[in-house]
Amino acid sequence: MVAGLEPDMKILATLHPHGVIATALGSADGLDFILRFFAPSFGIPEDPVTGSAHCTLIPYWSKQLGCKHLVARQISAHGGEIVCEANDDRVGIASRAVLYLEGTISICPDGN
Repeated sequence: MVAGLEPDMKILATLHPHGVIATALGSADGLDFILRFFAPSFGIPEDPVTGSAHCTLIPYWSKQLGCKHLVARQISAHGGEIVCEANDDRVGIASRAVLYLEGTISICPDGN
C-alpha cells in the first residue's frame, strides 16, 4: 500500500508545511517498518532517505512492536535501510551515507 502511493503533489503541498510521512509495518524480509516521506512544499516531491522522519517513527514503532532495536527501509526510488534504536527520550539511527558537502561556519560574537 505505501509502495504504491502516487500522491498529487499540489494537493499534498497544502496539507502540511513541512512534509508528510506514509508508514506501514515491515515485511517478512527482516524489516520492522517501511516509510516514504513527501515534502513538496519545500520543493522535494519525495525525499530518498529522511533521518528526521525515522526519528519521529522510531518511538511509535518501538511501542507498537515492543522492541527497542528496529530496522527500517525508506522505499523511495533511491531509498535506504536505517538501523534504529529507541532509548527513552532519544533515538539512535545508523546507515551508510555519502559525503556530499563539506565546509566551515564562522560565528561572530557581535552578530556581524
